[in-house]
Amino acid sequence: MKTEPRAATRLFAIDNLRVTLTVLVVVHHVALTYGNIPLWYYTEPARDASGAVLDILVMINQAFFMGFFFLVSGFFTPGSHDRKGGRAFLRDRLVRLGIPLLVYLLLLRPLVTLGIYADQDGMPYWMFYLGSWDPGPMWFAEVLLGFALLYALFRRWRRPVEASPSALRPRWIVLFVLCLSVATFLWRIPVPVGSYVPVLGLPTPNFLPQYASMFVAGIVAFRRGWFETLPVRAGRLGFVVAGVSSVVLVPLSAITTGAVSAALTATWESTFAVSLIIGLVVLFRERFGAQGPRGRWLSEHAFTVYVVHPLVLVAVGYALSGLQAVAVVKFAVAVAVSLPLCWALAYLVRSLPGAKRVL
Repeated sequence: MKTEPRAATRLFAIDNLRVTLTVLVVVHHVALTYGNIPLWYYTEPARDASGAVLDILVMINQAFFMGFFFLVSGFFTPGSHDRKGGRAFLRDRLVRLGIPLLVYLLLLRPLVTLGIYADQDGMPYWMFYLGSWDPGPMWFAEVLLGFALLYALFRRWRRPVEASPSALRPRWIVLFVLCLSVATFLWRIPVPVGSYVPVLGLPTPNFLPQYASMFVAGIVAFRRGWFETLPVRAGRLGFVVAGVSSVVLVPLSAITTGAVSAALTATWESTFAVSLIIGLVVLFRERFGAQGPRGRWLSEHAFTVYVVHPLVLVAVGYALSGLQAVAVVKFAVAVAVSLPLCWALAYLVRSLPGAKRVL
């Protein structure tokens, strides 16, 4: 059943956050290219100590940035459903997430895996293509489609909670962090760190409790107006807690083993993610809550950048393969070159006839 949409303006701070998170996606995958975690289409494993810096960047980034993406996606989900109704909402999600997913699988993925296929000693391409089937970074769209379907089913069963602005109480945040820590720890017993789901291609299924809980938190935040009402002091405290938890819990998890180490890691990731997200939300709301033409342009093209960035990063990787430099320097050069190229390619893609209806 279609309901009246919430009378609220779009938060430009959240749009600006999406741009920042998209930049972090590019940075994350460039760090994988030149660090010691070879989980990307093109890699040059580090041959110097600076590669460890990139590995730490990957670890810190992984702890929160995709959960933040799901929080933002959850925030915009209720309003979209309210405006369009259930069937139109699902059609829109299938178009805006399903079509880019298919385009990536059928067109972009073959391009970014050409270098890998060249090392397969004559294996037929169709066999390589099917055997290495993987949605790559578009696993995010895949999971988000599943969350959207679950939300639509929930709305058929229950009417939405009316918008009712209320303060986000500290004890709720603490309880959320504790529950997420426990859920993550228990989830990782059957799905340990490093697990991989074939075909679906989920690179970090061990983070699914965070992704799901952040999506739900975004939905509730929309109804309760939490993004608008978080006090400034909560943002400052969020950054402090994120820093202190890292200084205390990360070393402890490194020097312990087994269940203790896993529990400390889950606690750090949950505490760090929630605290840093609160800090960033308040920071962007207070300092980056406006959006001029340039910011609007970056925001409009952010999702397209997410879709096409592997093509850019692999091309830049091969182009810079002859550059002799320490890992962190090569990383910095690749980031500086890749970011403008990603937005330029996104602009060209969205200029194609009918592309803006999808992207």
